Amino acid sequence: MKSWVWSLALILASTWAGSISSRLPQQVGTTPLPSLAPMLEKANPAVVNIATSATIETPLTRDPFFGFLIPGQRQRQANSLGSGVIIDADKGMILTNHHVIHGADEIQVTLEDGRELNAKVVGSDEETDVALLQVEANDLIAIPLGDSDALRVGDFVVAIGNPFSLGHSVTSGIVSAKGRSGLGIERFEDFIQTDAAINPGNSGGALVNLNGELIGINTAILGPKGNIGIGFAIPINLAKTITQHLVDYGEVRRGLIGIAVQELTPSLARALRVKDNIGVVVTEVSPDSSAAKAGIQTTDILLSVNGRKLKTPSDLLNQEGLLPAGSKITLEMIRDNKPLSIDLTLDEPKINFESGDDFHPLLTGVQLGEKQGVVSERAAIEVISIDRRSRAAYYGLQPGDKITGVGRYRVRSFDDLKQIMPSANRALPLRVTRDNEQFLIVIR
Repeated sequence: MKSWVWSLALILASTWAGSISSRLPQQVGTTPLPSLAPMLEKANPAVVNIATSATIETPLTRDPFFGFLIPGQRQRQANSLGSGVIIDADKGMILTNHHVIHGADEIQVTLEDGRELNAKVVGSDEETDVALLQVEANDLIAIPLGDSDALRVGDFVVAIGNPFSLGHSVTSGIVSAKGRSGLGIERFEDFIQTDAAINPGNSGGALVNLNGELIGINTAILGPKGNIGIGFAIPINLAKTITQHLVDYGEVRRGLIGIAVQELTPSLARALRVKDNIGVVVTEVSPDSSAAKAGIQTTDILLSVNGRKLKTPSDLLNQEGLLPAGSKITLEMIRDNKPLSIDLTLDEPKINFESGDDFHPLLTGVQLGEKQGVVSERAAIEVISIDRRSRAAYYGLQPGDKITGVGRYRVRSFDDLKQIMPSANRALPLRVTRDNEQFLIVIR
């Protein structure tokens, strides 16, 4: 085809496209074209940007030949950005993620109207990644809370936040799945999955329905660099429960069922003479626990908790971790090949406290806690508080650490610790769990 024919075709195509574009109607008949703008005009002022600064302690290094400590910079400044949602305008309450504000020395909140406010932490829960902040200001706008249990796969949702420090940004999509768990993102998971674009900086922002109601807190993405269409949000119903505990106690007081379970394999199902290998088998019931009081027995086969099916032991651990003390639950189970339903109320585990120097001089300045009613396989000694000037803090021990062993010996209780400690010499090798990771801390 000659060049002038191509030129004429391009001119005609451009003229046709331009005329069509210029004639796009604002409405069809008396019906306006659909737009999210009216809803967003109400929701956007409730979503804030969060900037934090923190002082990071860096451990000293040792000379590889002589073993002495090499002096150097012990601290460095770290800054991070995220998002948050105002859920109570009168009290200045802002919901966000734990990882957005974790370890922060200063937290600054920027409202949509440009105001910058200092925020304090009311409480934070690492295991579900929920945090509650508070600011003092007038004329705040809160977002109405929806019902995340009423969500259906396929419902339209909108994500609002501060991706890549761009400021307020909005993306839309649908609910791709509900009840996502076992992802290893948090210890306890019950995520809403969405294909609304969520990127770094969106953490703590709002996931809203088309009514402008908050139905989730954007938390994580699948993929190391950015959005690939798989994002996760904490359901608002779960966040509300966590928030109430943070307001009441400053922490989440989780209840315990008080059992240990294992997977029901085909061979175990045959041994127990059950037809299907569905559910998990109770292998231990802690004395004086909620389970013991309700009459749960070893070899009972648990099928569901509050209607949620149990396929693996981690399913039970997850459901248990999402329920605070005082929660009423219903367990569906099989005993002697007969269906059984048991209702129980989760108790708050009691904690015994001991000073670390009662066990070893190298633990001077450390406050330890022992939870009662926890089954032996998950029992550990927790570091409640620690003097920052102590040797234990110097070598890396932190509040919240769970001591699971000393050297090659397993530790589940204070009694275990007392029996093992006499064998510890100058160095104290502690096996510790932190942020779902296990490592060794050697105190000298």
